[in-house]
Amino acid sequence: MSFARFALWLASTSLVLAQSASNSTIAASSTAATDTGSLSTSLLSTLSISFPLSTLSSSTASLLSSIASTETATVLSSSVSGSAASTSTANVSISSISGSATSSLSSSATSVSITTAATTSSATSEPLTESRVTVPISSYTFSSFPVPSETAIPNVFPVTDPMDPPPVGAAVVPDFEAAWAAAYQKAEALLANFTLHEKINITTGVGWENGLCVGNIGAIGDFPGLCLEDSPLGVRDADFITGFPAGINSATTWNRQLMRRRGLFMGREHVGKGVNIALGPMMNLGRNAAGGRNWEGFGADPFLSGETAYETVLGLQNAGVQACAKHFINNEQEHYRTLESSNVDDRTQHELYAHPFLKAVMAGVSSVMCSYNLINGTYACENDKMMNDILKREFGFQGFVMSDWGATESTISVVTGLDMTMAGDITLGSHTTFFGQNLTAYVENGTVPESRIDDMATRIVAAWYYLHQDAPGFPKTNFNAFLPGDLATNFHVDVQDEHYKLVREMGAASTVLLKNVKGALPLTGRERNLFMAGSDAGPADIGPNKYADQGGQTGILAMGWGSGTANFTYLISPYEAIQHRARRHRTSISWTFDDFDLDRAGNMAIGQSVSLVFINSDSGEDYIVVDGNEGDRKNLTAWHGGDDLVLAVAAQNNNTVVVIHSVGPLILEPWIEHPNVTAVLWAGLPGTEAGNSLVDVLYGEWNPSGRLPYTIAKNASDYPTMIIEGDIAGETPGQAGGGDVVLNITYSEKLEIDYRWFDAKNITPRFEFGFGLSYTTFEYSNLNIAKIPQTDSEQTSDEARWDAGNATRIEEGSSTALWLHRPAYNVTFDVKNTGDVYGGDIPQVYIHHPASASEPPSVLKGFTNVEVMPGETKLVSIPLSRYDLSIWDVVQQGWRRPDGDINEIKLTVGASSRDERLNGTIPA
Repeated sequence: MSFARFALWLASTSLVLAQSASNSTIAASSTAATDTGSLSTSLLSTLSISFPLSTLSSSTASLLSSIASTETATVLSSSVSGSAASTSTANVSISSISGSATSSLSSSATSVSITTAATTSSATSEPLTESRVTVPISSYTFSSFPVPSETAIPNVFPVTDPMDPPPVGAAVVPDFEAAWAAAYQKAEALLANFTLHEKINITTGVGWENGLCVGNIGAIGDFPGLCLEDSPLGVRDADFITGFPAGINSATTWNRQLMRRRGLFMGREHVGKGVNIALGPMMNLGRNAAGGRNWEGFGADPFLSGETAYETVLGLQNAGVQACAKHFINNEQEHYRTLESSNVDDRTQHELYAHPFLKAVMAGVSSVMCSYNLINGTYACENDKMMNDILKREFGFQGFVMSDWGATESTISVVTGLDMTMAGDITLGSHTTFFGQNLTAYVENGTVPESRIDDMATRIVAAWYYLHQDAPGFPKTNFNAFLPGDLATNFHVDVQDEHYKLVREMGAASTVLLKNVKGALPLTGRERNLFMAGSDAGPADIGPNKYADQGGQTGILAMGWGSGTANFTYLISPYEAIQHRARRHRTSISWTFDDFDLDRAGNMAIGQSVSLVFINSDSGEDYIVVDGNEGDRKNLTAWHGGDDLVLAVAAQNNNTVVVIHSVGPLILEPWIEHPNVTAVLWAGLPGTEAGNSLVDVLYGEWNPSGRLPYTIAKNASDYPTMIIEGDIAGETPGQAGGGDVVLNITYSEKLEIDYRWFDAKNITPRFEFGFGLSYTTFEYSNLNIAKIPQTDSEQTSDEARWDAGNATRIEEGSSTALWLHRPAYNVTFDVKNTGDVYGGDIPQVYIHHPASASEPPSVLKGFTNVEVMPGETKLVSIPLSRYDLSIWDVVQQGWRRPDGDINEIKLTVGASSRDERLNGTIPA
């Protein structure tokens, strides 16, 4: 996995590790150690690096680095105790950007020619050759980024502490400036007397399996160190915890209240286990329908993903744990994730893939994790454009950037924005590091200024103070991620509380009703007999934690696999829950968990009042391969012969209900229109209460309100992109060797992913983005779109610029500025329940830009959830900001409204991306 990426680094820079035979011990930095270990190791090697020089563009207007020079330079060899000298004498200034489009990194950059392969996609198929851009070993200067400063405004921009966030649904932009300022002041005071070695140790993980958590910063002086722990759905590798619904289910609720509570309860469990930094949420977009880790994130739309990320971060940090927004950025597939360059244009990056991270920063997120992949030829964790210019300058991010585990590419990555290396070692368990003593040497020989080390350590310690983790009552780490059976370090602290109630509610709220013919659902309890078919209906054969990190699948599928998982304390299967509920009605129950005995399943379905067929599809992270699926799914069909099982049962029973637990979209065409398939429920990955939440929907205790966070196509080829399959020059993903080969993945579909692609290409989906049925019906009426009035004193020069068609200024915090995000327009309308039962609906607002804007036909920019009694009407209000109506201008490097009059921007309100019920225009 990570070794393959390191092998690429070695090959592409001609790095030779000539380890001294006379000194093979691990050198430690001079810091105080803790019981978890505080070890900063070094490369015991001689560096001999030879490469051609290139030039980074001086403009932030382009994400692509231009290769301008072919002259060769040789970096002189150095040992860990010596200096890293270079024939290059160019100075690089890393500083704030004020008033001009000046790159935060300007110097010679190395380039290494790499062969690339083509992406298997309907959008692009031409093979490409590109050069990897690396950062030169040179002499750098540093000045910290100025902190964006705005005046707090009650009810619009209220002063906020991360542990006291604004209420859910409040149309405000929270102001965390005072909280960050206080945290920085404390951090600077603490670090004032720290030595260089001690400050560097704050930035350097102690190494894989050298602490209690998956990531650890050792204790130094009065700083107790940090515990970093997965996952985005629970406390990984711990006991007596809750397995929450996956991130994709959180998005599927389209319910901000549930999103926030999920984050809050997960945060409380992390804090209860003594975790400082929860490694989530994950907010990469579902660019590829078969992407292995899509289920950890929040779907295929940037706005929905951004809103879910925002609420999740607010919830996590309300509980007192630091949230970590990951994976920054363009980590949209698992195949070759350490050996591929995601080539993304500037506008697409801003409008799609960076947006959820922007929302996380606006939620006050403490940390961001850079990803394994390259971005436009430069690895994410040494990418100056992304970490310095966009994240720290443009977004005004005041927290720290950590590497994904083993994703640090070089010591010099500190100058491009990396603040912490995790788990600390170059490859997991290697006892070597790019930071530690090597970073000390870079400071001592003048390559990296100590002021940059001060900045790194201050950001990390400030985040600790920012979440008040210096409080005496903050729990010490009380579990051992690597030795769960060790009684000396695992105290079996129960942090579950009553969180199962939320899991059950959220599982029901994230269940999508896709089909319901003649009221097949809900079940009435008068069913004489009920039959269940499919292994997904039952429990796993030897318990829910049979496979490490859920890297295998038997029984009910309630989460995917990989580091984004948690152990189940218990798991309720549909078989258990349905049998318990059916007993109340004296219904006769039968079942088969054999997916492949089709004759038996069909025969058992004969004469049943209702037959429930359970099918699923799994995926995960690429270090685990399940049934040939290397993280990403090989196809979009149901696992375990699920389609054939549905057809076998439906052939013998005219009331067949299909229940689907899946990580993402499936092709349902083999049976979706079968006349005997009367209902379909999409349950996703609902967590530990999976069976109970399903029963609540089946029997009408919960009226389905879940809506799809992605498009379900009729054919896999209808999607704009596909996962790259096959070997690259004989390479196996996640394995070492042949690291000079990097795959180019060009995001040539640009802004048109998921429903945007289907709309632009006029492709009819099976079920569109935002779709979901209910047991009742809703009627929309009385649309009104009004500009929110402002007094002359409230009108800013920036707002006037925007109104005149000019872009935001190039300055610190330009993309997260108050004026850009405060409510500017209010969309109101009525929703009436025209059916017979109580239920919730998800009204959605879509913007339609004029053709001159070159936007997709329809883009989501607002939603809410509303619960209505039969015959009742409720007024719904959804605000829109200037940012919601803006497009990214790659020339002016800012957000602006499209050309023309503002009322050329159209708006629709509906129940999905293709259910337009009300239409209007943005008023001048």
